[in-house]
Amino acid sequence: MSIVDKVVDKRGTRKQAQAYLDYLWSPAVQGIIAHHHLRPRDKGVLAKHAAEFKPIKTFTVEEMFGNWQKAQDTHFSDGGTFDQIIVYRK
Repeated sequence: MSIVDKVVDKRGTRKQAQAYLDYLWSPAVQGIIAHHHLRPRDKGVLAKHAAEFKPIKTFTVEEMFGNWQKAQDTHFSDGGTFDQIIVYRK
């Protein structure tokens, strides 16, 4: 979820959009998210559901590819990984 500046500025809804995002990240809503088997981002809620959500190893684009441009070129340029997967599936 994100706020698209151009949209909220045009509509005058930035305050409402920010309030909605803040609400989604609240522990109460994160608890509902976990109840429906989606991994919560709130550490306290995640701890309460530790049996269901085992730890996962995460990484950054920089750690895996060096930078965003290299990741873009490798995976999404013409003939990149994405194109190869799509061709393989056809």
